Amino acid sequence: MASVEDESRLKAEDVIKQEIAAVGLDHLVVKGSGCAACHVLFKVKEALQVSEQEAADLLSEVLMDNEQLNNEFISMVEDIHMKARMMGLTFAIKTREAKDRYIDANLKNTISELQADASVYGTEIVMRRLLLSNIALNIAQNLGIDYHAAMEELYYYMRKHDRDIHGEMMQAIRSLLAKVGYQKD
Repeated sequence: MASVEDESRLKAEDVIKQEIAAVGLDHLVVKGSGCAACHVLFKVKEALQVSEQEAADLLSEVLMDNEQLNNEFISMVEDIHMKARMMGLTFAIKTREAKDRYIDANLKNTISELQADASVYGTEIVMRRLLLSNIALNIAQNLGIDYHAAMEELYYYMRKHDRDIHGEMMQAIRSLLAKVGYQKD
């Protein structure tokens, strides 16, 4: 008899497969200029009636355990974010004031999220998030792709090289925290 956890993973895998196929048939399934990866994530969340974090964990676990599905997922993201779109046009046509308001709101939201994460999850998790964001940003800039696509490419790589990357990340995080004099409680 399968456990509830196994059943959830199997259901999540089915949802992921269905959504990759749906997006492949019609890119407009991903609304507006939305993120293809987030579309799949929210479909998992909705289908399994779990929190966003639980859905993200399930998505990562399923993709890490299923290389073919992981490859299909990253192909879907690349098709949407790199081939089918020219993102950024909606921002470019805004007035300077509208652009400034958008940037100001994002700046404040990001700082607030990082502070909340540090309070709830700890400084190492926030450092990991910042490090991953910086790496993805560098990939996006160097390849000339959007950030969502770069982040998904990074996650794809990390799933393939989990053991090596985790150790390197933790070593880098601890080194950075030591340099600023952070002492873990």
